[in-house]
Amino acid sequence: MCGINGFNSNQPDLIEKMNQKIRHRGPDQKDSFCFDDFSLGHTRLSIIDLSDNAKQPMFNEDKSLALVFNGEIYNFQELRKKLVKKGHQLISQSDSEVILHLYEDHGPDCLDFLDGIFAFAILDTRKKEFFLARDRIGVKPLYYYFDGSKFIFSSEIKAILEHNIKREIDLDAFNHYFRLHYVPHPLTIYKNIAKLPPASYLIFKNNQISVKQYWQVDDFKNIDSEEEIIEQIQSLMKKSVKGQLISDRPVGIFLSGGIDSTSILGIVNQSGHKKIKTFSVGFDFKEEEKKFNFDLDMARRVSQDYQTDHHELLITGKDMLNNAEKVIYHSDEPVSDTTQVATLLLSQFAKEKVAVVLGGDGGDELFGGYPRYAYSRLASQWQKIPNFLRENILANLSLNVLGKYLKKENLFQKLNTLPGAERYLLFMSQKDNILEEILNQDYFKKDLTRNFYQEKYFQGCPKKDFEKYFMLTDINTWMVDKSLMRTDKMTMAFGLEERVPILDHHLIELSARIPSKYKIKGEGKAIFKKAMEEYLPDYVLGAPKRGWFSPVAKWLRTDLKDFAYDVLSEDYSPKTNQYFNFPEIRKILDDHISKKRYNLNCLWVLMTFQIWAKQNLQK
Repeated sequence: MCGINGFNSNQPDLIEKMNQKIRHRGPDQKDSFCFDDFSLGHTRLSIIDLSDNAKQPMFNEDKSLALVFNGEIYNFQELRKKLVKKGHQLISQSDSEVILHLYEDHGPDCLDFLDGIFAFAILDTRKKEFFLARDRIGVKPLYYYFDGSKFIFSSEIKAILEHNIKREIDLDAFNHYFRLHYVPHPLTIYKNIAKLPPASYLIFKNNQISVKQYWQVDDFKNIDSEEEIIEQIQSLMKKSVKGQLISDRPVGIFLSGGIDSTSILGIVNQSGHKKIKTFSVGFDFKEEEKKFNFDLDMARRVSQDYQTDHHELLITGKDMLNNAEKVIYHSDEPVSDTTQVATLLLSQFAKEKVAVVLGGDGGDELFGGYPRYAYSRLASQWQKIPNFLRENILANLSLNVLGKYLKKENLFQKLNTLPGAERYLLFMSQKDNILEEILNQDYFKKDLTRNFYQEKYFQGCPKKDFEKYFMLTDINTWMVDKSLMRTDKMTMAFGLEERVPILDHHLIELSARIPSKYKIKGEGKAIFKKAMEEYLPDYVLGAPKRGWFSPVAKWLRTDLKDFAYDVLSEDYSPKTNQYFNFPEIRKILDDHISKKRYNLNCLWVLMTFQIWAKQNLQK
């Protein structure tokens, strides 16, 4: 819905500054509440119950509890009826008030009742404590700072930085960022500022914090019946999409023309919403136009078939140049993603007509859509061959088949890498040789990310059907800290709420029980395609799996060239000079400009960091 702020001090002027800093998240209303040594702030994006009865901070009957809330609770109407029946006096029709009264009855266990996307804080004035919580998947962000005495939280880091705190780079986070292109939770790029992990709550009391996880996927027992799986996917998808259409303001769809967003559109259409507004983005780039605008063309065909009220936006190289710094400002910390400008401008474009959009995030992670899952499965099957056979003629014959799916480079290494963090990072992280080129060795921690992932996600990981755990790790890591972070920050930059029906937690629990053999057939997502085929035109079902390509690599040689040389110079952000080998970076940029070597990913991760550093470390 908006943004939330708070800290353990009674300072009305400071909470107002924090609110103002994230006003873009909630442009409709802002307010605050100060009590003893606590302050709460809120900026509202009105979606459910547009009246003043739903304004925040919101209080229970005796005003012992105060709530600030960001997000949506999709089952709030059902919960509200139960609360009223129990005797609670609710003054609004909002989903926010439901959380407040559930907490009265159940304390932290109130989270078990909530279906939705959320980050919220409750101040208990009697106990003098804060209760903070984040949704199961981590769709909505929540950050906090704690130095042993000062506790501050917000939906965005930029509001926390309104306090007089030291801005220091966390060197572990720095290393993770250059390895992964994002910072994994609970870390942020700043020392002493953390992300509250998904599916977790935090209690601050007596100048101490405690964090506890309240949900996780722990049932991996296979459902053997393909028909049963299809029926469950269909039922849960319909329930999720229909529940997420609830809004007192206009709702649209981000339409890519792929399996996921087209399935959502089909269910919306089937539920009686005709002429729904759809939004797509492409690139004003004539060279290789079919490559860069494949998604735009597919979305146009789908919109015509479903007769939507369709709107298209084309991004130019100058758009990329003019908005690169704005993207990084809204991201709060460096997240390297060349599609963020397109998402930002599409959000601004869509906000002119709707307040809520449905997006197709999560389909690939839940149902095996990315090629890396198929590659990993091939490696798992390869390793079933006894070692002494892998080098002989039979093994070489098998390699000819496997080589069609895996790049020849380091093929034996990829095939022989055992399940676990090593195999996961083989597909998901930057290679040592690149990092050794660009980072000064005093700051490069070679094994840090592998050890972090091994300890956090792959301890005791079963080797049978490893791809289930591969997908779940994606959901727990890069999806929440990179993909969903982009989704939230770029849409909320303009007060647009994006909902993600495929990431309903019941669907995630189901996906963990689907054998990988039903997901990974051919190009992947086979079982999901079967379940959704009534909504999918043949040209969507038959389209090859593709990434979302943008012409940024080419724009670096034209519209972005001068900007890139400026950003990647020693003079741009002097406080970061000790970290980098600038002569080598200049050579990498020269090689890309001259087409001697394709270096987009390496250059963009550096440019993103440098822009972030100039915006945030000079103060």
